[in-house]
Amino acid sequence: MNDIDAIVETVAWAGVDRNYRPSADTADLLNRALAYVHSVPYPVSLRWVCYRLLQDGMLSSKDDFESFKGLSARARKAFWNGWTPDTLADDTRRAVVRGQGDGSTEDWIRRVAEYGVRCELDCWAEQPAYVECWFEAAAMQGQFEHYLQHVTLRPFKGDASIHYKWTIATDLERLARRYPGKPIVILYFGDLDAKGLQIPKSAARDIRKWCSVEFRFVRAGLNPEHPAHYQIPANIERPGCWQWEALDDQSARQLILDCVSEFADLSLLDDVQQRQDNAERRLRAALVDIAERW
Repeated sequence: MNDIDAIVETVAWAGVDRNYRPSADTADLLNRALAYVHSVPYPVSLRWVCYRLLQDGMLSSKDDFESFKGLSARARKAFWNGWTPDTLADDTRRAVVRGQGDGSTEDWIRRVAEYGVRCELDCWAEQPAYVECWFEAAAMQGQFEHYLQHVTLRPFKGDASIHYKWTIATDLERLARRYPGKPIVILYFGDLDAKGLQIPKSAARDIRKWCSVEFRFVRAGLNPEHPAHYQIPANIERPGCWQWEALDDQSARQLILDCVSEFADLSLLDDVQQRQDNAERRLRAALVDIAERW
């Protein structure tokens, strides 16, 4: 019995369709989609996968998108050929799990000794500017988290609330006090359409009103030159518009890192990471000895 069969066996009570047998064309489509899911090291959404299939010519219309949504749902529920319920990320809901800690203080110290304590150093003290990245497509938060491990990220997911913008304004004031005299640069990544252009302008306007410090706001992408340069397919529902999720992963990585490197020294960020890793290793070794004597 393989891993998938074992999983299916344990959840048979939930109504798993073990007899699901897609047609050859559907199987090809699902296999291509799953290959895209496994091609990146972060969770991806249904929309992102659909755009990869659109670039392949395997989907071509809004109806195809809706059809694939149903096909992928059935494959996930049936645990078909590597598909599982968590194959695609839910970008709108996250559980807040609390109160489920270690069974005893002895368990806690053993766990700390095994996994260590995270060391987090200031990455921006030696940088020429303080940089943040804001982005419209909350579905791609995993992508930005993966490529920008030391950069503060702020997902917008459409128009930001008043409270969210006020929080940003107060955060920027705090950062100006932490890094006196250091320029603050905001890089924004969003869709290339009317709404995608309006969202950051509106947000930046309100934040400037409430923020007593200066900051530079840069629209990093998508910009008018990007669709042709990166061969991004247009929004299938709105011709003449382009969405961030339609950008393939390699192009997204290049665009993100190129923009950040204009204002920050990426090698300095790597150096901070190395110092953090070294500190964690040394502390973990010391904690093993403490745990043995606990």
